[in-house]
Amino acid sequence: MPNYTFKTEVNQLLDLITHSLYSHKEVFLRELVSNASDAIDRLKYLTVSDDAFKTLSFEPRITVTLDEEAKTITVSDNGIGMDLQELADNLGTIARSGTRAFLEQLTENERKVSNLIGQFGVGFYSAFMIADQIEVVSLKAGTDKAFIWKSDGKTGFDIEPAVRAGFGTDVIIHVNEEGEEFLFRWRLEELLKRYSNHIAWPIHLVSKEKTYAKDPAKAETKIVDEQVNSASALWRRSKSELTDKDYIDFYKSLTGDEKDPLLWIHTKAEGTIEYTSLLYIPSHVPADLYIPTHEQGIKLYVKRVFITDRELQILPPYFRFVRGIIDSDDLPLNVSREILQHNRVMMTIQQATLKKLFSELEQLADTNPEKFNTFISLFNPQIKEGILSNWNNRESLLKLVRFKSTEVEGWTSLADYKARAGENRKTIYFLTGENEARLRASPLLEAFSEKGIEVLLGTDEIDELAFSGIGEFDGMQFKNVQQIDAEDELTASKAKDEHEKQGKKAIAILKKVLGERVKDVRLSKRLDKSPSCVVFDKDEPTPAFRKLMERLTNEPMPESKPILEINAGHPLVERLVTLDTRKELSGGDIDVVQELEDLAYMLFYEAMMAEGEHFEVPNDFGDRLNRLLAKVS
Repeated sequence: MPNYTFKTEVNQLLDLITHSLYSHKEVFLRELVSNASDAIDRLKYLTVSDDAFKTLSFEPRITVTLDEEAKTITVSDNGIGMDLQELADNLGTIARSGTRAFLEQLTENERKVSNLIGQFGVGFYSAFMIADQIEVVSLKAGTDKAFIWKSDGKTGFDIEPAVRAGFGTDVIIHVNEEGEEFLFRWRLEELLKRYSNHIAWPIHLVSKEKTYAKDPAKAETKIVDEQVNSASALWRRSKSELTDKDYIDFYKSLTGDEKDPLLWIHTKAEGTIEYTSLLYIPSHVPADLYIPTHEQGIKLYVKRVFITDRELQILPPYFRFVRGIIDSDDLPLNVSREILQHNRVMMTIQQATLKKLFSELEQLADTNPEKFNTFISLFNPQIKEGILSNWNNRESLLKLVRFKSTEVEGWTSLADYKARAGENRKTIYFLTGENEARLRASPLLEAFSEKGIEVLLGTDEIDELAFSGIGEFDGMQFKNVQQIDAEDELTASKAKDEHEKQGKKAIAILKKVLGERVKDVRLSKRLDKSPSCVVFDKDEPTPAFRKLMERLTNEPMPESKPILEINAGHPLVERLVTLDTRKELSGGDIDVVQELEDLAYMLFYEAMMAEGEHFEVPNDFGDRLNRLLAKVS
């Protein structure tokens, strides 16, 4: 029996990885090499920041050793190493809070899963896809006791004392039948060059090679030890030396993403403060973007020594999807990460990097609208998040943000809306909801469309807050067409005036039938073709705002009572008044009363449905509709 058991999450993780990644088993090597590089990074940092390690001298190296006869693949490093407790904690549990989110995102989409592995820091376990057993031998730098961790990936694990010549870690994979394709030098070399070519430290591939002779007795076996990666700081090379393939390969090595990036920004700043930055924007939404504990994707280096990618916030949170590297010779190597956050040089680099990012995105919008629209379709919600949270960069964010519109295809900017509206219009109208097609079909837009007044459409969950947060743009105020004061520019037509008497009768009927379900009933200036719509007082939250706040606070919010507006000249409103007259003449005939009530409710239900609202009693809608249909059949 193993002397340690896996935590529940690890058992679940191992099962899911094994069954979801069977056609992408090669990711194990990428992940183990990445872990080895991280271990060296951590030790390298200690040698310049911790007095206890400053006298330690070592040549960083990662070694992948293939033993075809023993059917083992060993990934070794001379990094920080692990002691007994760290072996148990790091390889027997998954302490990171993102683990649960990782498990929830695992699906049968194998390619997506292979990307998730690296993003959530659980790559070590992918090695069990090709292993009967894994052994991890480790000696932590600064200690004198090594330990070996053993597991078959099923029942648990053992940890025992061991011997290792120097600090660092060996991960020994005993390859099973499913992994025998990796017991070839050419295969491992191909994977290392594909995934790990730009790892900062030398990666050596070691294997045995037989020399053949006519006399078998004279055949020899020699050890082949060759460096297989470039081990260069690509970001420090001149842009003129680099190809698109260089940038793309480095991005994949840096992030573990199998997809090409959407774009990259390579900057070498010279002057008072010198630094190099290489920023990437992914071509898809990162799987962990909406996880509260999401860590930024920017790695900070000082003189090519990795410092951190966690404690220091280099870009604002709304740019958390950006990946890349910043490297400077002007920062002190031995400063603590906490102090670094307030370091003058670091603050200058942060501000300059953010300014450059804004500048490049604005330029992209002008020079390559198609690619910019792809960016917007992916990260528009984060731009809106920035508008709400980062006042200092509000103007830059307002230049980037885009919305759908009733007047143009695709995306539009606020500046373009203003240009189309003309100098006399002082209002930007908007409507929010969950579905663009439903918004475009909303009866609330009918009169605006008739008068040629453009309305912005927002389908991102954050849009209701974003519009309210912007408040004003270049002298124009924002108004929600779902609220009662948005009809200021609308005037009722003569035809609608002619039906005012009929409309007033309908209002009295609807107020009596619907009672407390509505705050008020009134004649509408917005409606042209539809019989009814619902709006809200400007001081009351709209349904979209209420839903957003309920999700953010995890608390129910009181529902706002809608105001029902009716089109006085619509045949259904005319029918409602006719039924009321018949009711009076018949002395309250039961069938007439029922039809009157059913029609009144249908005017209300139809208006609510058009705005994506639900009913307290869903069956009531169907029952009333069926009775009305039966009358005309």
